[in-house]
Amino acid sequence: MTSGFCRFDGLDALAEQEEFLPHKSGSKKEIHFTDFEGKTSFGMSIFNLSNAIMGSGILGLAFAMSNTGIILLCEILLVFIAILSAYSIHLLLKSAGVVGIRAYEQLGNRAFGHPGKMLAAVIITVHNIGAMSSYLFIVKSELPLVIQAFLGKQENTGEWFLNGNFLIIIVSALIILPLATMKQLGYLGYTSGFSLSCMVFFLISVIYKKFNIPCPLEDEDHHNLSHLSHGHANAQSYMTCLYFTNAYYTAYTIPILAFAFVCHPEVLPIYTELRDATKKRMQNVANISILAMFIMYLLTALFGYLTFYGNVESELLHTYSRVDPLDVLVLCVRLAVLVAVTLTVPVVLFPIRRALLQILFPDKPFHWARHIIIAFCLISLVNLLVIFVPSIRDIFGLIGATSAPSLIFILPGIFYIRIVPEEQEPMFSRSKIQAACFAAVGFIFMVMSLSFIIIDWVTGESRSGGGH
Repeated sequence: MTSGFCRFDGLDALAEQEEFLPHKSGSKKEIHFTDFEGKTSFGMSIFNLSNAIMGSGILGLAFAMSNTGIILLCEILLVFIAILSAYSIHLLLKSAGVVGIRAYEQLGNRAFGHPGKMLAAVIITVHNIGAMSSYLFIVKSELPLVIQAFLGKQENTGEWFLNGNFLIIIVSALIILPLATMKQLGYLGYTSGFSLSCMVFFLISVIYKKFNIPCPLEDEDHHNLSHLSHGHANAQSYMTCLYFTNAYYTAYTIPILAFAFVCHPEVLPIYTELRDATKKRMQNVANISILAMFIMYLLTALFGYLTFYGNVESELLHTYSRVDPLDVLVLCVRLAVLVAVTLTVPVVLFPIRRALLQILFPDKPFHWARHIIIAFCLISLVNLLVIFVPSIRDIFGLIGATSAPSLIFILPGIFYIRIVPEEQEPMFSRSKIQAACFAAVGFIFMVMSLSFIIIDWVTGESRSGGGH
């Protein structure tokens, strides 16, 4: 199976030499879908893709572990999803290498004509707007609390600087918009690196708190839920958490974990700007990024869960606040997470702008006014959604349940089947059968996600958590 997943044959190499690599002077060969030669370093590309993978879902992984068990989540589900994500990127890069295209929307056009192009562009746009909205919702809800705590206020006294709506406008205008107007995604490698540093600080703090907090909390009904207060109970709980705990939540967690590795709209733009770009080099960027985020997710979930066991909340930082609402380290961690999600928004915006340019101005050269206006309009739209829609969790949950499986599984699989010529790989070759099965897995994930959302609506519960 490994050879089927990772083979980089001569035809791919030839396609890349003809379509992607810089040409000698005097060559009139058209360079597809890019206004510049790739100049982003290997390391900066890893920062950008890792930042695209890293989402707010990391805050809910400890809660997911409390419902699935350590072995099931860590050794099976996370490994499985990470491998599938790497394979999905392999399919995208292979398809791009065959036809010399590095735009998700144009792969859709090559596979299914204009409807395929529109479908890919709409899915990318809707999914990433949902992701941007989720990040700004975190800013809206958390930043006033952080400012309030640093000022030593016990409650929100109504000043403008404690109003989440004003704060997201300020953050968008002063930080997000200037970064979103960068011409090249590669320039965001520095801010992506800083964003990842904030998340590393978050991880270190989670590990430190595991050994700093003496015992889990008791719930509001004063039932002793501590697994540490009695040695026998602790040992029994630990053995239980190693294995399967709740079959329903296990099935429910799978789509959430899959969404936690969504970075596919950013893969081809990053590939476009990669210096000395080849499929193998970009696959290495993807593999390293996925591995780094896998380790980050794994350690955060493990130490967050082992700190609170069954008392961990769906949002990990809220659990720490129950111990000490004014804990300076926790406040710094919350601020670091806010910085990280804020700096991720411009990275997520780039694929939306590219998709809109492919739809509205497919043959137009780069123009600064168009570039900036689209960024301004997108950020304004997301701000309006976050400010005026009280709760769009269910709406974007529904959208995410369809767009994320499409971007990760369905579209890469069917694009690969349609684009790779039968002369190179027959329809019933192992690689194309694997791609078909991969697309089928995405369809199953979509059905599962939609089913759980419908169950939530019907029962009035809210179990879902964004993976991104």
